[in-house]
Amino acid sequence: MLMIRLSRRGARKQPIYRIVVIEKDRARDGRSIEVVGLYNPRTNPATVDLKRERIEYWLAKGAQFSPTLARLYKNAAAAPAVSAAPLTPASVVEPAAPVAPAEAAPVEPVAAPVTPAEPEA
Repeated sequence: MLMIRLSRRGARKQPIYRIVVIEKDRARDGRSIEVVGLYNPRTNPATVDLKRERIEYWLAKGAQFSPTLARLYKNAAAAPAVSAAPLTPASVVEPAAPVAPAEAAPVEPVAAPVTPAEPEA
């Protein structure tokens, strides 16, 4: 039987999960058939990135959601879609116009400290 469930990645105490299609009997982080999404609980709010077309395909083939993933999928469907596209130079906000430096008072040079010469012995 096929399951769509979470597979843990990331360092200790820094979890990030792949959403995978996997045989039910395999280990949590075992070899999966396909990665169909990503879940990052460490962002605020948590990031859920799903390949909905592939998930629908696997559900049609008889795959079932794990209870946790069923909840995530339902909540992600209710939330408005947010583009997770990386920033490109065209989408980066232009910096504000440079501000002219204020009129500064003239700075007097500082003389180097004079050290007394050592008397020759």
